[in-house]
Amino acid sequence: MENNIETKYNKLITAVSIIIPIAVAALFGVNLRKLGYDVEPLNFLPPIYATINGITAVLLVVAVLAIKNGKRKLHEYLMKTAIACSLAFLLMYVAYHMTSISAVFGDTNHNSILEESERIAIGFERYNYLFILITHISLSVIIIPLVLITYVRALAYRFDKHKKLARITFPIWLYVAVTGVVVYVMIAPYYVK
Repeated sequence: MENNIETKYNKLITAVSIIIPIAVAALFGVNLRKLGYDVEPLNFLPPIYATINGITAVLLVVAVLAIKNGKRKLHEYLMKTAIACSLAFLLMYVAYHMTSISAVFGDTNHNSILEESERIAIGFERYNYLFILITHISLSVIIIPLVLITYVRALAYRFDKHKKLARITFPIWLYVAVTGVVVYVMIAPYYVK
């Protein structure tokens, strides 16, 4: 029989797992400046939210080490902090894209004067960038219900089920956090200043 806490949160987890990706996709396409609003572009946010992704990755690794060493309270605190960091990242990411012109990988003002070898190198790097970006975005959608279900199982003291799902959730969440930093480092030269 499923725990009452798990049952209580199932519909909420489903709703949040659907609403967040749809809202992010919708808001990503809304640029307040293009709609005529006089807002300052939040161009300072990308390095901040990339740093938050890096912090999230460190928190996840330290949290796993904590639980392996029997430090459950520390593990719990670190995981809550990682969830808060992921939420902060999401809010900043949406705010940036709603107020700023999105960077395009390989977009430079001097593309026409680049040597052929430089254009080829940028083209190859672009494929790598797109692969990392697409897997990052795809897994960031998948990680939402995984994190929420894993968290609720811990709340419900269903540690057997929590541990089993955490073994799947952890590497995916870690990949999303690390590739968030990698995507930023790769696209940073192309941000509009």
